[in-house]
Amino acid sequence: MKKIGLLFGICSIMLLPSCDVLNQVAEDVVNTGSGDGGGSSKPSLTNDEVIAGLKEALTIGIQKGADLASKVDGFNKNDIIRIPWPQEAIKVKEWANDKPMFKEEVDKIEVTFNRAAEEASKKAAPIFVDAIKGMSVTDGFEILNGPDDAATNYLKKTTTPALTSAFKPVVHDAIETVKLASLWDPVATGYNKVAKVTGKDQVNTDLDQYVTDKGISGLFYLVKQEEKKIRKDPVAQVTDLLKKVFGSLLD
Repeated sequence: MKKIGLLFGICSIMLLPSCDVLNQVAEDVVNTGSGDGGGSSKPSLTNDEVIAGLKEALTIGIQKGADLASKVDGFNKNDIIRIPWPQEAIKVKEWANDKPMFKEEVDKIEVTFNRAAEEASKKAAPIFVDAIKGMSVTDGFEILNGPDDAATNYLKKTTTPALTSAFKPVVHDAIETVKLASLWDPVATGYNKVAKVTGKDQVNTDLDQYVTDKGISGLFYLVKQEEKKIRKDPVAQVTDLLKKVFGSLLD
């Protein structure tokens, strides 16, 4: 059983809140060997326990990110992740905005994009948790040693297909409920016919895919912010396991 000695990096959490605590844990686990003399009175921890603590910290933090996304206005009132009118269709929006009869519909389209993403985000937490549970010790230490977004990148790699499958039906239902396609399709299709003749770029008429892609991107942005918080101070996540893994040396 490998021992974790008195970790200066973790002990300095209270004094140096900008320290990447998770990275320090990884370094000390790797660097600690039989040469510590066995003189520490602190409880010894195995690699498996450290990874279990990481999984628990990520689970708590990432669930918070998913919860933020799924709240009413989690997307719609967050300027960073709010889903806008498709960039390639801005000319269509500008055309519609010049016509009073369409102005309200333009606003409704954008709000619906975001409501659909908020609703779909409710499906995300279980998918993230399953991915974290399946994390190997090797994966865990790569995350511990990695950059601020290492866990987020791991989740992108392991959950994007499942998130896409979970998001799309919810997004589709939300769009259908307000009959958004009945407004969007004729306008976008008509615009594309003109664009094809004039040599301009056509717009993507697949709203389901557009909102799904933007929703997942915004969700991962929130997850990334939560990961950064975890790296600053995992002790703040006060479960018994986290106290043992990250907090025992502060006693």
